[in-house]
Amino acid sequence: MSETSHYLCINCPLGCRLEVDAAGDEVVEVRGNACKRGVEFARQEHSDPRRMVTTTVAISGAPLARLPVATAEALPKDRVVDLCRALHQLRLQAPVAIGDVVMADALGTGVDVVATRSLERA
Repeated sequence: MSETSHYLCINCPLGCRLEVDAAGDEVVEVRGNACKRGVEFARQEHSDPRRMVTTTVAISGAPLARLPVATAEALPKDRVVDLCRALHQLRLQAPVAIGDVVMADALGTGVDVVATRSLERA
């Protein structure tokens, strides 16, 4: 017996409302997608939902008080809040260059958090 789930596709600006019929973790059918990327998104979202995280962290010794950072790749959706809490506690010291890893293997997920801007010393 299949179960129907609903997702909002975030792969492109269209934001298709997807209907997914699945038997356990196996996706049987996807409806509502305007492109094939919607099918790929539905399969991923149903079995292993992942998200990118973009935020700021505290930095001292720089002209700005916050440094923008992002995950280098998507991490499991259920770890997003925990990562944001950990990043809220993080304190960096200038200088930091764009692309520098500011948190390696964040929360043991294998995903690094990197600086998305360079900040020199003030």
